[in-house]
Amino acid sequence: MSEQMDQLTPKEIVSELDRFIIGQDKAKRAVAIALRNRWRRQQVPRELRDEIAPKNIIMIGPTGVGKTEIARRLARMAQSPFLKVEASKFTEVGYVGRDVESMIRDLAELAVNMVKAEERKKVEDRASEIAEERILDILLPRGSSRDPQGEVASWEGSLEVVRTGQDISEDQHNATREKLRRLLRDGKLDERFVDVEVTDSARPVVEVFSSLGLEEMDVNLKDIFGNIFPKKTKLRKMRIHEAIQLLAQEEAQSLIDMDKVVETAINRVEQSGIIFLDEIDKIAGREQSHGPDVSREGVQRDLLPLVEGSTVATKYGMTRTDHILFIASGAFHVSKPSDLVPELQGRFPIRVELGSLSKDDFIQILTEPENALITQYKALLATEGVELDFTEDAIAEIANIAFGVNEQTENIGARRLHTVMERLLDEISFEAPDLSTEKIVINAQYVKDKLEDVMVNVDLSRYIL
Repeated sequence: MSEQMDQLTPKEIVSELDRFIIGQDKAKRAVAIALRNRWRRQQVPRELRDEIAPKNIIMIGPTGVGKTEIARRLARMAQSPFLKVEASKFTEVGYVGRDVESMIRDLAELAVNMVKAEERKKVEDRASEIAEERILDILLPRGSSRDPQGEVASWEGSLEVVRTGQDISEDQHNATREKLRRLLRDGKLDERFVDVEVTDSARPVVEVFSSLGLEEMDVNLKDIFGNIFPKKTKLRKMRIHEAIQLLAQEEAQSLIDMDKVVETAINRVEQSGIIFLDEIDKIAGREQSHGPDVSREGVQRDLLPLVEGSTVATKYGMTRTDHILFIASGAFHVSKPSDLVPELQGRFPIRVELGSLSKDDFIQILTEPENALITQYKALLATEGVELDFTEDAIAEIANIAFGVNEQTENIGARRLHTVMERLLDEISFEAPDLSTEKIVINAQYVKDKLEDVMVNVDLSRYIL
């Protein structure tokens, strides 16, 4: 868990979530407490630490009210490995589809990439220095008493190569190298071409004829073939500024201690990993004897050991799931949480109901968050030199229309605002590159004119909005 999270209280976590998500205070409180409890667990004595299980959460509410966004923002805030999966794509063992353990393998892969990126930042400067030396070695090889390219001199920003073919002293060699270094850092050699020896990353292609592909294999075929076949290098001609970037990436990779990365990543998964299990209501039905839902209860029983705490084999080693926080969500229109198997219900002790969004909520969603829809559309069209000005009555009318369509048709929450805004700005977005006016004012009348036909015809609004 990041140092920033050590300082955040539940109130501050909720306040941070308020910057991006409107309403749903109960859900924000629940996840804030769950996140703070993870920090608290790290502070208790070691003998008690392993006994404290995470309080998994079920979010109950219609689509588009912020369930996924709450979990995503929470994970980003905590800098925790976070994976969102759809429960409906998993099947019971024996059926075609993904098995539930694959979510732990995916989470481990995400964590390794996350830690690797952090380590790469730490070695960036050192890798750049080594890359620079390699480029200088290409331009002016070391350990030679003869300068193959001749004496290099800088005069008024130009690079002159005088092919003298004469022996040069070590002092002259070093002086020439420093001149080249200055030219290199000043960017005066960027467009010059050099031949760079880089690792050839191509590997033999292996096709696995299996419905499960490589997912069920506990070994990494790429690593196996990487060890069998020696690494090959090849010469590539490229500009110097491109060569430095490529070599810096190559050097950074070699400077990273992968054993340390894997150890840190697995620990991070086990201690602070978060899995957001969406559409859990789709597997909440009782067992069917036939049809596409035959394995729903089987998926629940396969999921149970992971939520209870078990050990899963990943390509980075054995990973325990005892302290991974599971946040499940579902609309539960047809089924209800009590339709889950009793054992699984007991592993999600916290249940939070998220309410449908009101007209006032829509107005806030359009204007208040840092990533508000109005802000996004203004920024998009500003790239074409078009300034959009939404009046207050226009925003109220957009919210009113979105709320009305949700009432008359399927309630898809805040996602309805996206469809309404796209329909509203369709003509402006299309004509923007050719518009001569720099400022367009969108008021309530403009909104009504653009959307009136769709709103009057309910059947049409079902298809268009």
